[in-house]
Amino acid sequence: MRAAVITEWRKPLEIVELSVPECPATGVVLRVLACGVCRSDWHAWCGSDPDVKLPQIPGHEYCGIVEKTGADVSRWRVGDRVIAPFILACGKCPSCARGQQTTCANQAVPGFTRPGAFAEQIAIPFADENLARLPEGMDPALAASLGCRVTTAWHALTDRAALAPGEWLAVFGCGGVGLSAMLLGRAIGARVVVVDVVPEKLEYAAKLGADAVVDAGSTDAAAAVHQVTCGGAHVAVEALGIQETTVGAIRSLRKLGRMVQIGMPAGAHTEMTLPMDALYSGQLALFGTRGMPGWRYPGLLNLIAAGQVDLAPLVARRISLSEVSEELRVFDGPAPPGVAVVTDFAH
Repeated sequence: MRAAVITEWRKPLEIVELSVPECPATGVVLRVLACGVCRSDWHAWCGSDPDVKLPQIPGHEYCGIVEKTGADVSRWRVGDRVIAPFILACGKCPSCARGQQTTCANQAVPGFTRPGAFAEQIAIPFADENLARLPEGMDPALAASLGCRVTTAWHALTDRAALAPGEWLAVFGCGGVGLSAMLLGRAIGARVVVVDVVPEKLEYAAKLGADAVVDAGSTDAAAAVHQVTCGGAHVAVEALGIQETTVGAIRSLRKLGRMVQIGMPAGAHTEMTLPMDALYSGQLALFGTRGMPGWRYPGLLNLIAAGQVDLAPLVARRISLSEVSEELRVFDGPAPPGVAVVTDFAH
């Protein structure tokens, strides 16, 4: 099978021919239909994620068709169209028993701790515990974009922050996960203000329904959010993983506000100086989040299939496997609006 492999940090991925992966007893082998290119893949490519050992096939936002099933798999058959969370939980540990699969002690993470989906095929362990069936007719490129950005945003808004209709949501960073948070926040019934430094991203967010946009490159973003929302956001999400936007998100909140750290702090950003005075005096709640449990997929997929939220604008570019390296380099600077999804694995 063809696969794109990281062999050196920050060097172009090598397109190689590899053996088809073996099918785990608890899992399946998928023929990959689509795989998104995510900022987390960029962290892996840069060498800033300690879980990644070279050589490695990156790619963790994927969907596919079941090609093989393991002996212990009961829910899935060859030919099923499925999607999986990027955190594959074992289903048997205490965290999984509590429904908290994103904290599973035995988790497997494609593209990081095991081979990922920038390949024609991928082996998925714990299939019965993690896979979800794709709705009939759902575009594979859209489905792939759900695998990290949309699901992480949905879990952050609905589980961690409990965003309510009528509340103000401030989104700091309008990449894939930030744009997802904006669209989902609007679907929940919140009013949304989007903060970024790239005018094209802000224009795109406004076009897709943001109630307000703030250019953090030309103004004090937190102060602007307070002005727009008449007192501060009820919920803020940070979608980049850097200190400037984390501080801005905290300072943008009104008293008793909730902030969710969605962006992955990596490299030089693993330690930050935060305004604890604002946390204390505002009686704020600060949450971390990572991924979404597999059992929550059907509800989100049904919401999309019913037309309650249109996420199609997320997919901005459909690319081939050989173009992944170029897309990863884009994350070195301000990336263009929307997400890139690999849909052509033959070139």
